Amino acid sequence: MIGTSRDGDVFTIELRRPNRRNALNAEICELVREATDKSVTDGARVIVITGQGTTFCAGADLSGDAFADGFTDTLFEMLHTIDSVPVPVIAAINGPAIGAGTLLALAADLRVVAPEGRFAIPAAKLGISVDRWTVHRLVALIGGGPARTVLLGAEEIDADEAMLRGLANKLGNLAVAQQWAHSIARLAPLSLQHLKMVFNDDDTQSPPPPEQLAALHAAWKSYDAQEARNARAEKRPPVFRGR
Repeated sequence: MIGTSRDGDVFTIELRRPNRRNALNAEICELVREATDKSVTDGARVIVITGQGTTFCAGADLSGDAFADGFTDTLFEMLHTIDSVPVPVIAAINGPAIGAGTLLALAADLRVVAPEGRFAIPAAKLGISVDRWTVHRLVALIGGGPARTVLLGAEEIDADEAMLRGLANKLGNLAVAQQWAHSIARLAPLSLQHLKMVFNDDDTQSPPPPEQLAALHAAWKSYDAQEARNARAEKRPPVFRGR
């Protein structure tokens, strides 16, 4: 489900599930988490994460175990590992990054986005929601107004707008991301480690208040979430009722 490669101090992790547009299930989240930790243990100075084929990551596998108990914990263990390892992580966004695919991109320290890349978090279309970390990290990167458009308006950001808003650090393909990774790998590791820690001290680490956590769980367990799944299977628009 994933592939790993090494070129000097740069390690690349590739999501390899093109038949599901690299959608995330518990197994692939665990594999990415383990590969990220192992890359650091094996001496990585920079890690690049990308997707096989034409999609970076289509999000959580809604036809798989995305609604199973424990999936979100596994997903966020992966994201926290990427967020906290002491080396820069670059997401090479080779195509759409949707839902949890955008979360994976947000966990990275830098994003190189191909022209075909786009971002979306359509949680409100699915009757579910996203956690405090996602909201605050998106606000930290693109600002409160654009973040509201993405989350409350469920609108997409294409590659050009991502560059304009600061979500993309560079435009380009995997080769551009890996070339940049090699350049960064020649910089002082302890300087990069400290800077990463400071950048990620962005009000995403503190636990959510109980009422926020309750509201998040209520959305995931709601009638509306089940209605969205039924509508998706029946190829019709969902009818949400706020319960």
